[in-house]
Amino acid sequence: MKFKAEIDIMPQDALLDPQGKAVSNTMQNIGLSEIENVRIGRHIRLFINCADLKTAEEKVNDACKKLLANQIMETYRFSIETC
Repeated sequence: MKFKAEIDIMPQDALLDPQGKAVSNTMQNIGLSEIENVRIGRHIRLFINCADLKTAEEKVNDACKKLLANQIMETYRFSIETC
C-alpha cells in the first residue's frame, strides 16, 4: 500500500526561536499587534510504500528520530493517510 505522511517539526518550547521572535516583532510593526509568540518550524511531506498502516507509522517515526528531527532541540508529530 502507498501512504502519505505529513510531518511537522517545531523547536522545543523551552528553546529560543530567533526566526519566530523576528516575525513576532515584525507583526507589531505592520499593525498586527494581536499576533504574538510566533514559532517557526518545518513541514515535510513524504510517501511510503508499506504493507500496512502500523508499519508505515513505525518507518516514519524512525525517519523522524534518526534524520528529520533533532530531538535535543525539536519536537515532531505526524499524520499518515492512505493514497
